[in-house]
Amino acid sequence: MKKILPALLFICGSVATANAQLLPGVEVGLKGALNFTQLKNDGKYFNSDNKTGYQAGLYGRVGVLGFHVQPEIYITGKNTKVVSTTDGGESTDVKFTSVDIPVLLGKRFGLGPIGARINTGPVFSFVVDEKQDKNIGAHLQASNYKKNSTSWAFGAGVDVSSLRVDLRYELGLNNIQKGTTEKTKINMWSIGLGYRLFSI
Repeated sequence: MKKILPALLFICGSVATANAQLLPGVEVGLKGALNFTQLKNDGKYFNSDNKTGYQAGLYGRVGVLGFHVQPEIYITGKNTKVVSTTDGGESTDVKFTSVDIPVLLGKRFGLGPIGARINTGPVFSFVVDEKQDKNIGAHLQASNYKKNSTSWAFGAGVDVSSLRVDLRYELGLNNIQKGTTEKTKINMWSIGLGYRLFSI
């Protein structure tokens, strides 16, 4: 009996944990992040250096069958320095302010308050403001930027109690410039910190 009882308790605990993971759950929290943005141009008209930007907003997480869907919405400031390769090496600071909406599919590993996560999915970005200190030729003008773009995110994260830490890379999928065959895309790294407000 001394050996059987601990075994039964272990099995019951394992079944209860497995059932808890299979049941749906909802979580809502705050999120902030630093990002590092780069413009990629296949025409080689300019080079782009990373500059620090920000993100601030909300995230949600709906879990079912061991996976979770994580929609988010936040304001993003994307900053980069662009150096022309065709206009005498002139440079300009380019800034985008956008509303970004990722919809990610993820998997969590771990039990209780500590766990690791991986996730991936599309990010829909809607520019609300764009600025630069000067134009560089016809290949980089604020009026040529599209108001929306799509990227694909790949990320990993850690949960520690109510804290959420995320490292993410967003790969630009579409050309953000109008009226040109040369494709310019936005790629971005971000490291973020979130806080769970409540879960049910």
